[in-house]
Parts: sequence; C-alpha cells; structure tokens
Amino acid sequence: MYDFIFKPFNEMTEADYERVGFKSGLEIHQQLLTDKKLFCRCPARIYSDKYDAEILRHMRPTLSELGEYDGTALMEFKTKKNIIYRINRETVCTYEMDDTPPFLINEEALDIGIAVGLMFKCKIVDEIHIARKQYLDGSIPTGFQRTSIIALDGKIPYKNREINVVQISIEEDACREVSDIGHERIYKTDRLGMPLVETVTAPEMKTPVEVAEVAQICRFNVRTTGLVRTGIGAAREDVNVSVTGGTRIEIKGVSQIKNIPLLTYNEAMRQWNLLRLREELLKRGITTDTFKATKHDITKLLKNPHYQPIVNAIQNGLKIKCVVLKGFYDLLHWQTQTDTYFSKEISDRVRVIACLTSIPNIIHSDSKGETLTSSEWHSIKKVVNATDDDTVVIVWGDERDSTTAVEEIIIRAREATIGIPSETRQALRDGTNGFERILPGPQRMYPDTDLPPKNIPQERVNKIQSDLPKPLWALEKYYRSIGVPEDCIIPLAISNSKKLFELTVNDWKLEPKLVSVVLVQFRKRLKREGVNVDFLDENIMQQILKLLKDKKILKSAILPLMRKFRETKNIECYKEFTPLSDEEIDRIIDKAFIEIKNIKIFKPENYHNVLASLVMKNAVGRIEAGKLIELINKKIEK
Repeated sequence: MYDFIFKPFNEMTEADYERVGFKSGLEIHQQLLTDKKLFCRCPARIYSDKYDAEILRHMRPTLSELGEYDGTALMEFKTKKNIIYRINRETVCTYEMDDTPPFLINEEALDIGIAVGLMFKCKIVDEIHIARKQYLDGSIPTGFQRTSIIALDGKIPYKNREINVVQISIEEDACREVSDIGHERIYKTDRLGMPLVETVTAPEMKTPVEVAEVAQICRFNVRTTGLVRTGIGAAREDVNVSVTGGTRIEIKGVSQIKNIPLLTYNEAMRQWNLLRLREELLKRGITTDTFKATKHDITKLLKNPHYQPIVNAIQNGLKIKCVVLKGFYDLLHWQTQTDTYFSKEISDRVRVIACLTSIPNIIHSDSKGETLTSSEWHSIKKVVNATDDDTVVIVWGDERDSTTAVEEIIIRAREATIGIPSETRQALRDGTNGFERILPGPQRMYPDTDLPPKNIPQERVNKIQSDLPKPLWALEKYYRSIGVPEDCIIPLAISNSKKLFELTVNDWKLEPKLVSVVLVQFRKRLKREGVNVDFLDENIMQQILKLLKDKKILKSAILPLMRKFRETKNIECYKEFTPLSDEEIDRIIDKAFIEIKNIKIFKPENYHNVLASLVMKNAVGRIEAGKLIELINKKIEK
C-alpha cells in the first residue's frame, strides 16, 4: 500500500497528493485591534524588552472534569522546567499572574469577534460560555487559557467549492518565548492576555498550495474589517495535516503563509514514510507486542572515547547510557522528511522531554558520519549483547535527565510499530518540522467557574452586521467588475480606504481605476522612495480627490501634490498645481522651442520627447500629457 515514494517538493502533482490521501485544515489566530486586554484592563499591544521583575513558576497537571489527566500536561510535567516570567508593570497586572480573578470579558473585543464570525458567514451563538484550556508549557502563567466559542458553521468560497469553517473562538494570547535551554524557559509577558480570535477550518484542503491559498483568503477577509492588528506576530497559523492511514498532526506557530506549502509537504512526507517504516518493522516481525529494547549504563565502559561530545560529557561527570533497539538495524537512518531521518524523531523527544538541548544529544550505531570508532562500537555491542540486527543509541546527561532520555528513546521507538504518534510539531526555518509536545486531548478543557455565561442578543449581532464591509470574495468580484487593476484589488479590500473609494466612485463619479491607483499604487510608490506615508490619512486623501472632482487640479498633479504636502503639511499647496490656461501653455511651448535649438538630438524620433520634457519641467502636474502632445504637434505643423 505504501509503495509510493515522495518526489521532491517542486515535482509533486495534485494526483500524487490524492494518491497519499493528503488533507489539511487551518487554525488561524488573529489579534484584535482593541485598547485593552480580554479579561483585564491592561493596555494591549505595548511590546517592550524592558522588564521590572521576574517571577518563577513550576507547572503541575490537574484532573479534568472526568478525573483524567491530559497527555500533554503529563509530558510537560516530566520536563521539570523552571518557568521564568519577565514582568513589565505597564503591561500586566495581578490577573495575568493568577493572583486575582478575571474582569468581565472585553465588550469591544467580543464585538470584533462577532464581526469576524459574520465575515465568514457563521452562525453566532446566542450565549457564550468561558472555558479553561490547559497549557503547561508555561506560556500562560495560570496554566490555562480562557477561551469561548462565539460562532459556528461558516463558509469560505474557494475555487469551485466551499471550505467549511468549523468554529470561531475568542481567547487570550500567550506570552512570547525568550529562550528555552535545559530546564529553564523564559517568557516575556507583554503580549499575554491580548484578545484574539481563532478560526478553525475543516480539513478540506487537498494540496499544500491550497492550504496556503485558503490561509491567505482567511487573513485578508478579517483584515477587510479594519478591526484586527497587522504586522509581525499579529497573525499566526497552526496547520493540521494527515495522510491516508495517518493521524492529525498539528504544526504550530507558522508565522508566514508563504512557508505553508513546504511545511505541509514535509509533514505529509514524514507521515507517509513513518507508515512505510511500520511496514518495514512488520516485515522484520517487530510489532507493538514483540518490540524489545534494553537499557544500559556504559559510563565506565568508555574510558578514552574519540567523539568530542562524549569526551566533554565524561569530563563534566555526566552519565553515558545506551538503549539497544532489537531488530532496528539501519532504521534510524530511515528518511522521514527532506534531509531528515528517524534518528531526529528520537533526538527531538530527548531534547524536549529530557531537556538535553545541546545538539547532538544522541549518537547511534546506524550513523553514517563520524562518531565513535568501529572498535568502540564493537566493544559496546559486545557488552550490551547487541547483534548485527540491532541498533544501539547512546545518550549522555546527569542521572535524572539521562534516565528520562533512555525511557523516551524506548517510547518513541515502540511508537514506530504503531505508525504516527499524535503530536504537536514546531515549524522550522528549513520547511521541516520538529517535535514540540504530545497532541492535547479533550481532557485539557473544562468550564471556567470565575465567569458567568453571557447572552448575545440578535439585536447586537444585527447592529454589528450593518457596519461591516462585504466579505473579501464579494469585494474582489465587485472591484474586478468595475475595472480596478488586479494588483490593486486585495490591497484596496484590506485597506481603510474602502469607504473613501465608494464615496469618490459612487457619489463623485470619479474613475474607479484612477481612484484605486491613487489610493494603492501612489502610496506604494512613495514608500519605495523612502517616504513615510502615514501623513496621507483618509482625510487628506479625501481632500486631494475632492480637488480633482472640483477640477482644481488635474490627474497628473495628484502624485506631485502628495509629495509636496509631505513638505508643507498644508493642503493649500495645491495652488502650485492649478491647471495652466491655453495661453500659459502656449508661452511655455514657445520657450521650449527656443531651448531645444541648443540641444543636440542624435535621433530625430526623440525630438517630440525632448520637447515635451522641456515643457513639463515648468508645468509639472499642470497639464495632461495627452493635451501637451496635441498642442506640440499643432505648433510643429505651423
């Protein structure tokens, strides 16, 4: 069944992804544009590296309502991390540190969350219930995130079908990680508690490119509201991927949509290759029931090793331990992702759970590179009774961490007989991914007893709906139909200039193509020139376009006027660009005819252009090019 071998990323086809049963869904987290946080009244979005104090915490799992522990919580507890929070008194209060109860939910944030739900054609719930979602990685000091479902059953038009939106939730943002080394993890708390919405789609994307395209639609659709934050870190995607025979794997924290295709390709490849690995183990007679592994302390055996990391470990008094994986010969060199092998699956578990974060943290007898000498491997195998059919994995650390490490090596190797363990994985820069934690289960969620349910009356929903723009796909269709240039459609749809565009086009009857170019392309052109365009707010742009409507300036004057306004900060500077009378133009052309006599023109066909440029240097923005050429031609005929 698993005879298909993944091709390089750029050679994969839709038929290839269909063959492996690729499917993917999205969880998109988008910060909301509010002044305050979600459950306290601290200011939102004041990022700073400055901190006034540090707080140390240790996380412990709690039982769910059914008396069960969440697997992720238990895994995080095994790491024995010291969690350090850097506190800035301007951005956090006692609520974030779990010393006081929450305030009631931020009504502004709730309105924006409802607006986002309506933009995806969702049904808004009539009553919200706040729940707690456990996070024992330390990213939230309370150990849980407050969250609530606010909308269900939405739709995203895509190609010739619709992608279903399962739900939209409103929740608190987490801390920003500073570092994670050994048993110490450090967080900044400036982002903590900021309101965001999570949009969850059904796993209905069939190729990696489709996943990225739907993510872009979701991103731009919420931005059309003008109610969400933009910039680095304001939106983050979690991508769920599976293949036939596999399981849902969540790739966390994808910060750039352009990275999604390669990331999802590599995850599909990883799952497929792990399924092929399971088939290979089965051929060797290794199943979950027949799996065998032994563990050994070989510290005293390695007296004078040649491998420097182990030399350093011995010098630092660390323990050297090994695991014998029976029948696993050459399988740690089994490819999983691009230039990535099964040994990394094991190394990641050791890094994350045993906190042996210095890489390399394991070596193995399947290694093709320089580690121990062949005689050293031979001596170790002899002592631990390993045969040529076995693989030996060596790890080093203090007594506690090395003991945890060998247990995790055995656990991950045994999981290979099952296929694909349910995991949350971290997006890496090279397009591959690494283990982050066990995939959370339903045990992590339980009701929040600090906050009451909140009714959402239909009148509130109707009012929010009445103030919303059309969704992205409707705006695209409309803009395209009235002649807006293709490269202006999305930028215009997600800008704050939509109402100004409608005013100038529908009421003032200005040309849609011209207005969209002014509002989008002219601003971009000034940015490329190094001009800060923040001064060109909607009020100023409206004044400039009104001058055009009232025929006080010409189209050609708009860009020069925008530049001039930056210098003067006075809209009256438009008077420098008032249209020239025919008599004034005639005098300027006559002057140009005199000047051109002193210019050597090598190609006769360039005569008109040179003459026009001489005229325009004295009439920038005050005459349209078409009319100028017409008048020059008439002069030449005379």
